[in-house]
Amino acid sequence: MAKYDYLIVGAGISSAVFAHEAAKVGKSCLVIDRRPHIAGNIYCEETEGINVHKYGAHIFHTSLRPVWEYVNRFAEFNNYINSPVASYKDELYNLPFNMNTFSKMWGIKTPAEAKAIIQEQIEAEHIGEPANLEEQALSLVGRDIFEKLIKGYTEKQWGRDCTELPASIIKRLPCRFIYDNNYFNDRWQGIPMGGYTKMVAAMFGDTEIRLSTEYRDLIAETPDIAARTIYCGTIDGYYDYKLGTLEYRSLHFESETLDEENHQGVAVVNYTEREVPWTRIIEHKHFEYGKQPKTIITREYPADWKPGDEPYYPVNDARNTELYAKYAELAQQEGDIVFAGRLGGYKYYDMDKAIDAAFDLVKDELGVDLRA
Repeated sequence: MAKYDYLIVGAGISSAVFAHEAAKVGKSCLVIDRRPHIAGNIYCEETEGINVHKYGAHIFHTSLRPVWEYVNRFAEFNNYINSPVASYKDELYNLPFNMNTFSKMWGIKTPAEAKAIIQEQIEAEHIGEPANLEEQALSLVGRDIFEKLIKGYTEKQWGRDCTELPASIIKRLPCRFIYDNNYFNDRWQGIPMGGYTKMVAAMFGDTEIRLSTEYRDLIAETPDIAARTIYCGTIDGYYDYKLGTLEYRSLHFESETLDEENHQGVAVVNYTEREVPWTRIIEHKHFEYGKQPKTIITREYPADWKPGDEPYYPVNDARNTELYAKYAELAQQEGDIVFAGRLGGYKYYDMDKAIDAAFDLVKDELGVDLRA
């Protein structure tokens, strides 16, 4: 007889939402994760009094009121606004593309001047239907912005030339013709005070969690441990890659503690020239307005991925989309296993969208409408 109502594979934010709601309706859950910590890729570790985002910068932002109200049950959020800076050679530009960017790039002052320059550069390219990402970007923002702020960063991120990437990756490149460096347009934005790990721990509450635990090992020992399974691992990995391997891009991080109070003056600096091997440097203390005497920076390097590496970004091209559909078809035949989260669904989620998808899971499995 099953010991638990649910086995939840993965201890990230999607699992935390489900586990919390399952406990409220009297369901017993066991959460496992192969990593030695909870919170998945939003895991924060305190060092020198600074909450270090161990798997890259994560800024919570949403326009979904039910999601915002939900996370605020478990953490108090500060008023951090994401305003990254782009470094190209010896030039610094504000992101996203806005009047501060255009004024620095072209020495102009008005939206009309910026629009005229962008339109002139677009027309000079004579691009009809874009055949690749490079042509798509040029047809949206022109040569200067593409060369300085898009090309090198994108090629590092995906490990391919922009001419080899599909145009569909960039559906739009918003240009703001106002002086506004707020990266996101969402209604609510911030960082949970005390870090994401603390927030996720509050969501899990008293749910039993076993870390450094492999799903296959657990099932081999106790195959009937739970009546149902919420599986947030890779869907192709669950099936031993028998139809083929879904592709991801991975990341590699190098952190350094510096004996200075303020290294770069902003949480995130993107390095947009291809010759610089990292895509960005994160200075973690700025997420929570830290005044510690030391600072910690992390260089983020894109990396090729192979099974066993940490999967970050699904490569949603035609081949992988078709392969995922075949795995999803297999998954529909499973009686007591539900695939969830970004790895189970082979989909990149912002945090708020991951929580919103977990709301759907809660409604389907538990009959609880968290949007009501």
